[in-house]
Amino acid sequence: MAATSPPTRAPVAAGFTLASSPGPPGRVSFTLCRRCRAAPRWRAPRCSRDGGKPAVKDVIEEETPRGPKTDDKDDGEELSGTGRGVLEWFRLDGVAVDILGIAVPAVLALAADPITALVDTAFVGHIGSAELAAVGASVSIFNLVSKLFNVPLLNVTTSFVAEQQAVDADNDMTRERDELFTPQEKANEQRKILPAVSTSLALAGGIGLLEMIALIVGSGTLMDIIGIPVDSPMRAPAEQFLTLRAYGAPPIIVALAAQGAFRGFLDTKTPLYAVGAGNLLNAILDAVLIFPLGLGVSGAALATVTSEYLTAFILLWKLNKEVEIFSWNIIGDGIIRYLRSGGLLIGRTIAVLLTLTLASSLAAREGPVPMAGYEICLQVWLTISLLNDALALAGQALLASEYAKGNYIQARLVLYRILQVGGVTGVTLAAALFIGFGSLSLLFTDDPAVLDVARSGIWFVTISQPVNAIAFVADGLYYGVSDFAYAAYSTLFAGAISSIFLLVAAPKFGLSGIWTGLTLFMSLRAIAGFWRLGSKGGPWEIIWSESE
Repeated sequence: MAATSPPTRAPVAAGFTLASSPGPPGRVSFTLCRRCRAAPRWRAPRCSRDGGKPAVKDVIEEETPRGPKTDDKDDGEELSGTGRGVLEWFRLDGVAVDILGIAVPAVLALAADPITALVDTAFVGHIGSAELAAVGASVSIFNLVSKLFNVPLLNVTTSFVAEQQAVDADNDMTRERDELFTPQEKANEQRKILPAVSTSLALAGGIGLLEMIALIVGSGTLMDIIGIPVDSPMRAPAEQFLTLRAYGAPPIIVALAAQGAFRGFLDTKTPLYAVGAGNLLNAILDAVLIFPLGLGVSGAALATVTSEYLTAFILLWKLNKEVEIFSWNIIGDGIIRYLRSGGLLIGRTIAVLLTLTLASSLAAREGPVPMAGYEICLQVWLTISLLNDALALAGQALLASEYAKGNYIQARLVLYRILQVGGVTGVTLAAALFIGFGSLSLLFTDDPAVLDVARSGIWFVTISQPVNAIAFVADGLYYGVSDFAYAAYSTLFAGAISSIFLLVAAPKFGLSGIWTGLTLFMSLRAIAGFWRLGSKGGPWEIIWSESE
């Protein structure tokens, strides 16, 4: 077939043909110099920089009859096909490198919040046991509200910004081909107007103010709900901490919306730097406010709130260099789309929280020692899930970008690679935990009875890791194509089935029944993911189509 397409499109066509060939998929790159890679069965394009302008020649040639040497090569490839298929799962091509490049900074940023909580706990723990318990109860309430409303907005923002950014980038490329810009005009074009960003920040500001008011006004009622009576020594410090902590609700959700925008730009390093700066300030202020100034629990709350405002300021400052964040370009139907998608994800979050809360309550009925061992396993399990969550957001951002551009072949390649990376990561984590969980559990307690219970849960912690990785990655893929309804309904279904199993199995089998119920919950989510991808329903129909 002769190369009849325009020169700027020919390298992309070559990349797509390579990706769909029987051999290992190649990376489709959008940088001109990277397009000039040699590819099997195609003559490599030649890039010349005469006059500072790249030129691409003879990217695709007419396919000629293969001679004996080509046949011999194919025969050799067929003989080595089995081994190459195994190695394919461990091969780092361009897409896999992109996934890891997004996921590694993201997991570090995600780990920053638990580390900050540990620092606060360490400082407050030296004040007294009542204060430590009070802060723990207040943080649990605050985190519940945060997970319920803030995380859905973060995920929706990532998908919508990635879609809009991809479409906007394609429009910019078209305009650059059709128009000549002066340097000053190009500089002015660097800051874009993306309604998805403006809408997300506006919603974040409104939701944050409502959360702040609700937590301040309802702090006493919330303490009653979780069972802290008025005459308890925990009551006063708990209310005090929660009231001050509430002032950090607006910057937290605004910072998360900004993080979602950066994720949509495939940038997870900027949020990492901002979160790191905020956490460093929090540790410094803890050391100054709690003891030297004698503010106690109030000092811990003020340190956290101040660090959150710093993180939000850094993110907004950096984001304003990329887009017009104070634009009035907020579309009514865009807000409705945000609210509808966010509502679905709130339902999904409720299903997850209810299932985990039910499991914890059933474990508490087994007694203090079994509950302590269960808590160790659960915390290790949840901490490891941060890595899987980072892989999910990498897949979400990359898939949303390719899906919005209409690059469905490249979208399928992203899908394959994120599942492969997730599977390999899950197996690796399972092996590492199986070997090192015994030593890791010693960091939490030295009570032999508790350690015995914790080590009995090693099968739950390890075997569930590959399943967890696929389940989390599937969530990211749903969000990447805005398949929020299926993500919500499938999680609600998995939560309902698992909760019924927990209620039946826990009284008979104790912790073994609880761990089995949680593994069932994650397994059903993973199965739902494979079923959705295989059924080719909803937005997946066009991705699996052969047309571009």
